[in-house]
Amino acid sequence: MSNGKLNGKVAVVTGASKGIGAGIAKALGAEGASVVVNYASDKAGADKTVADIVKDGGKAVAVKGDVSKLADVKHLFAETKKAFGKVDVLVNNAGVYKFSPLEQITEEEFQRQFGINVWGTIQATREALPLFGNEGGSVINISSVVSRKAIPGSAVYSGTKGAVDTVTQVLAAELGPRRIRVNAINPGMVESEGTHAAGFIGSDFQRNAEASSPLGRIGQPQDIASVAVFLAANDSSWLTGEHIVVSGGF
Repeated sequence: MSNGKLNGKVAVVTGASKGIGAGIAKALGAEGASVVVNYASDKAGADKTVADIVKDGGKAVAVKGDVSKLADVKHLFAETKKAFGKVDVLVNNAGVYKFSPLEQITEEEFQRQFGINVWGTIQATREALPLFGNEGGSVINISSVVSRKAIPGSAVYSGTKGAVDTVTQVLAAELGPRRIRVNAINPGMVESEGTHAAGFIGSDFQRNAEASSPLGRIGQPQDIASVAVFLAANDSSWLTGEHIVVSGGF
């Protein structure tokens, strides 16, 4: 830990109770960052992520909050300030998805996905701003390959990720003068609690993803986490406004 790339840094990871978010939180912690593990409902999962970080000698706290709700986001950063005093890295990972054919899309589902995936990303970044110091920091938005791959049935979800990609570029331009870098990671299909619950694992969807990938496999949370560490650290200090597709070439 003494030579971690993120020693002395504070990272907030939204939606970090499981899957990609938990993988990123643990990887940042392993590099020396103090980590705020945000979760919306899965307290047990968040506590496990915290325990894993602490077990490896890191520092972490869990904070509940729905990123689509202003009061919750304000609470998240008030608790971050109380625990660690500042923010150097924000990972906007919290996200939801549901695939539906056009005829079955509801306004409620549209509002839910855009509320968390897009408004949550904008709102969390805005509320984190006062906690970034003069030396700036790194915002990492978790997008998806669906923003460029036209997958039938994903109009709403893909729409949210297209928005995240554009927001990433705009905020990179806007926050650059404050030395805050803003980049996106666009993962392909990753094995997680979410993709298991959605029935993707072991399905034709997974087999198609593997067949379309030059590397012949779907991703694991660690595949995404290592890229997040790169974007959080000084290794990427001249990178902003970028979308890094991490998909095995899918």
